[in-house]
Amino acid sequence: MKLIVVSGRSGSGKSTALHVLEDLGYYCIDNLPIGLLFPLIREATQHASPGRLKNMAVSIDARNLSDELANFEAIHQQLTQTGVNADVIFLDATDQSLLQRFHATRRKHPLSNDTTSLREAISCEKTLLEPLARLADLYIDTTELSMYELRDMVKQRIVGRREQELALLIQSFGFKHGVPVDSDYVFDVRCLPNPYWDTSLRQFTGMDQPVIDFLESEPMAKQMTADLIGFLDNWLPSFAASNRSYMTISIGCTGGQHRSVYISEQLGRHFAAHYGNVQVRHSELPHLKLDPR
Repeated sequence: MKLIVVSGRSGSGKSTALHVLEDLGYYCIDNLPIGLLFPLIREATQHASPGRLKNMAVSIDARNLSDELANFEAIHQQLTQTGVNADVIFLDATDQSLLQRFHATRRKHPLSNDTTSLREAISCEKTLLEPLARLADLYIDTTELSMYELRDMVKQRIVGRREQELALLIQSFGFKHGVPVDSDYVFDVRCLPNPYWDTSLRQFTGMDQPVIDFLESEPMAKQMTADLIGFLDNWLPSFAASNRSYMTISIGCTGGQHRSVYISEQLGRHFAAHYGNVQVRHSELPHLKLDPR
């Protein structure tokens, strides 16, 4: 039996993720009390018709009892011991982004009340859900994602991979915008020659041929690409062998437009030949869609 636990702070996109899974054939339950998790699994494995509840997804949020949330690590271990293949997917966004989303939709936060402001509720929710965030097999920062980009990411990273297959996301970013919080590895390529200082290249990105030609003429860029590929070729199989399901590799330069984009594309092409689920995403180029490979 495959079980996906979807959690995260309110406004981060849990409902969107759950709807995608439902559309793809998962039996989904929103806001499940943790105390009902094991009875649900017993029903699915012992009494349901064969195959009907083979793939399930449940959303668990901060409205659960705080004691049960704090004890979720032990619950997760029990799930594993019963033979359930359980993945925890945690969605989050910056406090400011969540504030803006609630103000835009005018919805009430589930933890806010007459004595708790929206900002306080958002902060309190982060603390309550920390036990699930620590256990996350996949952490998705939705701050800069549109609803459609999030849907694509869920489809590719969660559903698009085969069982026991490592889903790999390679993303470029700009250090001046901050390091992506969902990174497993972060590599800094700001030491490479910067096409930005060539005014004829400034308007292009690392996906455009003039920038590609510039960087491929630089020995440092070739060496950096080869070294990163060699390092990841050496260590990614160890993560896969330890049952790691998802890895996010972040490549950063100053603005996230030229060098990091070029290197990410090079890595994406290399690893697409070795792994079945590889995505390349450019955080600072929002006009570009996710590039599933």
